[in-house]
Amino acid sequence: MQIIPVASGKGGVGKSLVAANLAIALGKAGKKVIIADLDLGASNLHLVLGQQAPKAGLGTYLSGGIDFSAIILDTNYENVQFIPGDAEIPGLTAMKISQKNDIIKKLQNLDTDFLIVDLGAGTHTSILDFFLLSPQGIIVTSPTVTATLDAYLFLKNAVFRLMYNSFKKNSKAYKFLESLKSDAHSLQRIYIPKLIDTLMQVDPQSTEVFRRRIARFKPRLILNMIDDPKDADKAQKIRRSCTEYLGLELEHLGIIYRDSLQDIALASRLPITIYKPNAMLSQAIFRISEKIAFSETIRFDSDGNYDSFQYAESEAQEDFENKMTYIEELLGTGALTMNELAETIKTQQYEISQLKKENALLKTKIVKALSQGFTL
Repeated sequence: MQIIPVASGKGGVGKSLVAANLAIALGKAGKKVIIADLDLGASNLHLVLGQQAPKAGLGTYLSGGIDFSAIILDTNYENVQFIPGDAEIPGLTAMKISQKNDIIKKLQNLDTDFLIVDLGAGTHTSILDFFLLSPQGIIVTSPTVTATLDAYLFLKNAVFRLMYNSFKKNSKAYKFLESLKSDAHSLQRIYIPKLIDTLMQVDPQSTEVFRRRIARFKPRLILNMIDDPKDADKAQKIRRSCTEYLGLELEHLGIIYRDSLQDIALASRLPITIYKPNAMLSQAIFRISEKIAFSETIRFDSDGNYDSFQYAESEAQEDFENKMTYIEELLGTGALTMNELAETIKTQQYEISQLKKENALLKTKIVKALSQGFTL
């Protein structure tokens, strides 16, 4: 079984959309898949999957009201089962360590080809521990500055969590890490490769355990909701930061263009890969799922001939060309006229202009309020 935790660092980047459609795409490829909703307290994966609201889920199980096997539900999709997470537990912060360990054990013993774990946003230790169920977890992000930064910070926190989990509490290495906590600012500026060198001097035996684990830690990146091929460059920035500051190599699974059909699919209570399999977004998902399904043969630690970043960039350009071809086809068939396209652009430009004016007015009011002694 290959476990695929899917995280984002922040909400609103389409993490659950990716997780749900990857499960369906792998199922279509003949793989047995179970997808689990571990965004406890904010569980909505059933909506993305187009399933009815579950009567019971992980929260019910953790409260002792049901057997674990009873919350593994069949779906309408070939080879795909679903473990819902409900609102019985308000969030991962309310989960006891014993409960977390119990869920981990249950998940690891599932009989399936792929287990996809849809995690909540943020860097709570429980989320990090679930992400570290596999060395090949997926981090989903978008091209915005905040999203890419949060993706990097999530991976940094995951590395520190892996480090802590590698050291025994009474070891010299663990105590050294604890001593760094007194200066949180300095801790955030630490280069992991340099920290490893220091730890090797402090506690070589414990550090060697971590070095073996970090060498197997190969998280994978998906850049979602992009509008232009240039946006794909943001993935390279994350990659460079991870290599330089974390000593971590990422595999780039690919990019996904923003597609308005997704909103229509969601309103229709259908995953985009079911609603419109030939849509640009669906094709990107199918392409990524194929990489995952055959990941044993295209691992980035093979002979080095496979450069996932270079390959993903060519895909970005190809998808953009397909997007432009689609617009040209609409214009050619008369479904969209040049006047309609021009009017749409003008309307959007006007709306953007109005939003800028409103934003400037709000900033002026805030500055004025602050100058008069008001606090936000």
